[in-house]
Order: sequence, then C-alpha cells, then structure tokens
Amino acid sequence: MEAVYIMDKASVFPAMALDVQASDQVLDMCAAPGGKSLILAEALGEGGHLIANEFSRARRDRLTQVIRDYVPENIRKERISVTGRDGSLIGVKEKEKYDRILLDAPCSGERHLLHDEGELKKWSPKRTKQLAQKQYALLCSALLALKSGGRLVYSTCALSPLENDAVVSRVLEKGKIKISIIRNTHEIGDATEHGWQILPDTTGFGPIYFCVVEKK
Repeated sequence: MEAVYIMDKASVFPAMALDVQASDQVLDMCAAPGGKSLILAEALGEGGHLIANEFSRARRDRLTQVIRDYVPENIRKERISVTGRDGSLIGVKEKEKYDRILLDAPCSGERHLLHDEGELKKWSPKRTKQLAQKQYALLCSALLALKSGGRLVYSTCALSPLENDAVVSRVLEKGKIKISIIRNTHEIGDATEHGWQILPDTTGFGPIYFCVVEKK
C-alpha cells in the first residue's frame, strides 16, 4: 500500500505562485521532500520538463520515492528528472536555462523546533545569520540560472526576516542581477515588505514565507 503524502496547506501557495506553463523548463532547486514538485509536475505538458534537485542523499531518496508513488511512470520518464547537485553552483553551470525556478531554501524551520527538542537546541541567532548567507548564495545561483523574463519563487518556512525579506533585499541592493517583485494577495496570510507570509497563530497553517520575482 502506498504511503499518503500530506502537505501543510500553506506549502501549496509558493508552488502555485510559480505559475508553471505547460512547455516550461522548470527547476525545483531544493526539492525534498517532494510535495511542491508534485504540484509543479502537474502543470507540465508536452515539451515541459521538471528538474527536481536535492543535494542531500537521504532527502533525495525520499524525494524520489514520493515522485514514484504519485506520478505515473510515463510522466516520470518523459517530464521529470531527479538530480543531486549543489544548488549554489547550478547558476554558474546552467546560465539562463530555466523558465521557472522554485527555491524552497533550507531554513530555520521553526515549526519543527516545537516538536523536536534536538532541533530546538541547535537554534540560535548565529545559525539564522549563517542560513541567511547560504540562502543568499542559493538565490543568486537560481537567478543566474533563470532566463530573462522568467519567474522565480523564493520560499522558506522560517519566521526570521533575516531569512526572508532581508535575503531578497540584499539581491535588490547589490543590483548585479536585475529583478522586479510580483505582488499578489492570497486567501490567507499577510503581505511583507517583498512577499507574503502565512503564520500558524492566525491561519492554523505554516509558517511559510514566499516572494515572487521576475528577472529583467
């Protein structure tokens, strides 16, 4: 019997905000555990292709299993590839290759801290700053890999603005890669400086932050 994959409702919003079109070349840069990849894959048609990338071997194995469980074999073979590359290097090697990129970046994931004492002990302001550095590197790489006119969604499940709006602000301030912010409202959550955030204390879902950008 196949396992049932359950997603937090808030996690659907970043994937849907990417607005994948049938023929798009799509990169899910940090794809595990795979729920968002399933949403992206559903939008693809003939000529479209999804690269579901996950650097961690253990998480990549889980990603592969989720895709195998929920995507028909013919669709998997024709339209989906699972890779294990370092996301921070993809932009250098594949400049302007993708029409759509989802960067659901590794983050503090405060929701998990409430249920895992071991993870809670690892949390610190210093760790948040370190993660923000990694997130910035991943975002720059993703933007390099994005075609001009392409759309990217940057997402985390962190509460800290350092890992959310501040990462986007840094890209805007550096100005080396020109982007514009796409603003939309959604049925739950609230606007932030650059994006949208869904918090569990007001919605019962999340936390999820996401920002939608277009490369100029």
